[in-house]
Amino acid sequence: MGKRNNQRKNKAMLDSDDENSSVSSSSTARSDLMSVSGTDEVQVDKDSLLEQALDALYEKRGSTREKALAAIIDAFNTNLQHQFVEKKFATLLHLCLNSIKKGSSKEISLACHAIGLLALTVGSGDNAHEILEESVIPISQALKSLSDSLKTVSLVECLAIVTFVGATKTEETERSMQIMWQLLHPKLGSNVVAVKLPAAVITAVVSAWAFILTTMDGCSLNSKDWQEYISYLSTLLDKDDRSVRIASGEALALIFETGSIEKFATENKTTPDGSVPEGNKSREGYAHILGLKSKILNQVRSLSAEAGGKGSTKKDLNSQRNLFKDVLEFLEDGYAPDISMKIGGDSLQTSTWSEFIKLNFMKHFLGGGFIKHMQDNEFLQVVFGFTPKRKHLLGAEHQMSSGEKRMFRSPNSIQNKARTQFLNKQRMLSKDRNVGHFAVGMGDEDM
Repeated sequence: MGKRNNQRKNKAMLDSDDENSSVSSSSTARSDLMSVSGTDEVQVDKDSLLEQALDALYEKRGSTREKALAAIIDAFNTNLQHQFVEKKFATLLHLCLNSIKKGSSKEISLACHAIGLLALTVGSGDNAHEILEESVIPISQALKSLSDSLKTVSLVECLAIVTFVGATKTEETERSMQIMWQLLHPKLGSNVVAVKLPAAVITAVVSAWAFILTTMDGCSLNSKDWQEYISYLSTLLDKDDRSVRIASGEALALIFETGSIEKFATENKTTPDGSVPEGNKSREGYAHILGLKSKILNQVRSLSAEAGGKGSTKKDLNSQRNLFKDVLEFLEDGYAPDISMKIGGDSLQTSTWSEFIKLNFMKHFLGGGFIKHMQDNEFLQVVFGFTPKRKHLLGAEHQMSSGEKRMFRSPNSIQNKARTQFLNKQRMLSKDRNVGHFAVGMGDEDM
């Protein structure tokens, strides 16, 4: 029901994304590190340029480090730097972390983007896990100062990427989610002061939080947490800023898709032996959940038909209407939006909210490097179940240096081990997740 229209609308939504939203590199870096053929001889030249940029990260002058980080970002967006990473992984990571600890807001933003690209380049595995574990504390410390929106957004997006790629345990993912949630909805105490976040920061944090939620089995989180998440996200649907509403709507759709709300409603409705519990507390909790579900449905229905107001643009209004029409259809009929996106001569298909959120976030983070990474990055191909046509595979093989082939194609390579680890994690997750094929009931009879 309405699936064809959803596919058309969401393709347009993805294609209209601002590909310049990621931290961009300087035109000088772009011209110096432009894409060239992948022979071993040329690879030496590319590595030489990257090593010069890496050396520049030791410089005291902040502007020099900023230019170096911009050059590194450009190089990692233009080509997958496997040979360079094989030799310089630890050095690059720790120099970027040093920039996060001591740099200006601009330098921190660039360093965050470089770390995210490093994680996507190495793929799931031991190196990615090291990136996560080494980055969590510096990022968390830097997030204590919310004076600059660009810096805050970059830190949160970096944390999301390194968690998505590197987390191997549920506790690691929950840790990152809690860091983000504390920004949105802090637990106030004697040493905690509430800070009003700009709409752009709220949007970024909600989107990043939902992005790493796609890797979680909803049943692993407890009912109290889910109730807090759903209640707060529902309040964000009433905010004035449309980007905040859209991000919150997507996050709520994902929560419903995981089946989490059914799980936690059932916990409040029944005792361990399956009977209805006695006592006002349990009954009140169950009634609250039913009321919350009904409220969200009414909010979604209203936002899907909202009239334009003063200062609103037609594009923003249409994006909101289309998104919430999709959410409404999912809540009422169980259909998640279908997306079809062209990548080179190939088509990438998604059909769940989880896939939709992952694709939107990755496209936003990679910006102009998204197509290149989707064509050549095997980790992302596994994530999205995307296989380029044979001509692209042959072309990528032809351009690889001998070092890249050792790292990327060998059966015992880091990349192949990482791919196996990621697939195993996804299989475990899919066993417990009932994704995208049910209508979410709004009445007592559906519970």
